[in-house]
Amino acid sequence: MLAPFQNEPLSNFKDPAVYLQMLDAVKKVLPKKNIQHFLIINGKKYKSESKFISINPSNKDQLLGTFYKATNDVLDEAIDAAWKAFEIWRDLPVDERFMILFRAAAIMRKRKYELAATMVYEVGKNWVEADADVAEAIDFCEFYGREALRYSRKKDLSPISSEYNQIQYIPLGVGAVIPPWNFPLAILAGMTTAAIVSGNCVILKPASDSPWIAVKFMEILKETGLPDGVVNLVTGSGSEIGNTLVTHPRIRFIAFTGSMEVGLQINRLAATQSDGQFWIKRVIAEMGGKDAIIIDSDCNLDLAVKGVLASAFGYQGQKCSACSRAIVHQKIYNKFIDRIKYLSEDLSVG
Repeated sequence: MLAPFQNEPLSNFKDPAVYLQMLDAVKKVLPKKNIQHFLIINGKKYKSESKFISINPSNKDQLLGTFYKATNDVLDEAIDAAWKAFEIWRDLPVDERFMILFRAAAIMRKRKYELAATMVYEVGKNWVEADADVAEAIDFCEFYGREALRYSRKKDLSPISSEYNQIQYIPLGVGAVIPPWNFPLAILAGMTTAAIVSGNCVILKPASDSPWIAVKFMEILKETGLPDGVVNLVTGSGSEIGNTLVTHPRIRFIAFTGSMEVGLQINRLAATQSDGQFWIKRVIAEMGGKDAIIIDSDCNLDLAVKGVLASAFGYQGQKCSACSRAIVHQKIYNKFIDRIKYLSEDLSVG
């Protein structure tokens, strides 16, 4: 019997033992030399002529690794490998596919502090934000695994005496997953695992600012026993290979999280039929918005101000859930402004 879904607990860094585990991970994860990271297609490592580097944005002299840039030829090979893997992967029972996700969640728990420390270096997250990112990645694996099982069960339909009706969900095929840099493990893991547990195969192109954590995610998938070719890693600039990936006639769907500008461009490109394309491409685009907090006149003003500050400036405001506007009742407007100005002046970077 599968236990009900529960969110992954966050780490308590006030606990000395937990603090020391994270501190140890921060010390150990930093590479002692320049490591070359490869493109991964059909489980094999690939090189290309061009490379790029990942650096610590908080210390731009600190090199985290060198990565190969995917070319159009490499993309074709990755898409070929994914379609070949799809022929087998799509027919596996859901029970087998969801176990891959549960194994990935278990491995992430064991490597939680290593994964969090990687994001501390690569995208400038503090310990709490990085820990929450890993917890969310685990949640996605656990949740989507259960959802796949739920969707695979027989559905009750309106009975019609002269008919036999049933509903069955089938995978689309090979899709492109394009995650952002600000939640480089959670959203990457979420969009990828949702696709593969449904029977699809994936070309994964992480943000060029956060390829290192994507390599670690591929290591985890390998350890779960995921068949080669189900997920293929192509690194590089979105401006160089992103459009090619989106417009490729053999890409069936695109899952994207990022800016409104890029999301709308992807939507436009995907809506135009390419030569050799036999289907309408599906696009899932999660883009930036204007998140508001509404503050009424009878609120606890101190809590409201602290909540707005935490939401607006946590992780430098670099997340789609960050408060970008406060809608404040006119009776307390001036008090709110005075308090938030006073407290925000005490904020410091780092």
